[in-house]
Amino acid sequence: MELIHISDKAAFDHLISGSKKPVVVDFWAVWCGPCQMLAPVIEKLAENHEEVQVAKVDVDQVPDVAAQFGISAIPTVIYFKEGKEAARFVGVQPESTYVNAIASL
Repeated sequence: MELIHISDKAAFDHLISGSKKPVVVDFWAVWCGPCQMLAPVIEKLAENHEEVQVAKVDVDQVPDVAAQFGISAIPTVIYFKEGKEAARFVGVQPESTYVNAIASL
């Protein structure tokens, strides 16, 4: 499935409330080294897990969404199920952590 890049709060709200699948959101920034390390893992999740929708939110471009979810450290990956937060991981985690969290949705 395609990786979605969220450009504003309206697009984020539409994705979270409108998706029939759970949504995995990577909060990141261009200048963040650990975020760059995590990027290939997030892309792989999008490619290999059709059962979820995967999106990226650049915290510098969409600060209102980052603030809404209290993002104080990046990368932060939040899993949403039926529009509500179901899991959160701060910092870079092993790929298996993200995959196992998808399985538990």
